[in-house]
Amino acid sequence: MAKKRSEPRKLSTPTPFEQARDELFSHILRCGVLEATPEHQKEWFDDTMLYLADRYAELDEPQITELRLLGERYCRPVVGRSATVGASA
Repeated sequence: MAKKRSEPRKLSTPTPFEQARDELFSHILRCGVLEATPEHQKEWFDDTMLYLADRYAELDEPQITELRLLGERYCRPVVGRSATVGASA
């Protein structure tokens, strides 16, 4: 039997940083940045970060920098392993 909660769950409102991060990831997926060349990605990030800094004025410069870093990491390809794991027979 499941326990009943004595108090209702509290809804948490996302912070402006979390909202900007989610919007950035959504833009990355919709705009096809993942398939772009590194030069085009840099240009796209330059423009998009200006837009996000304007849209989320409550974010400071370190947060904008961290947001860009997260977006750039998101765009990097997954590095595959060169050797397989396991015993060979």
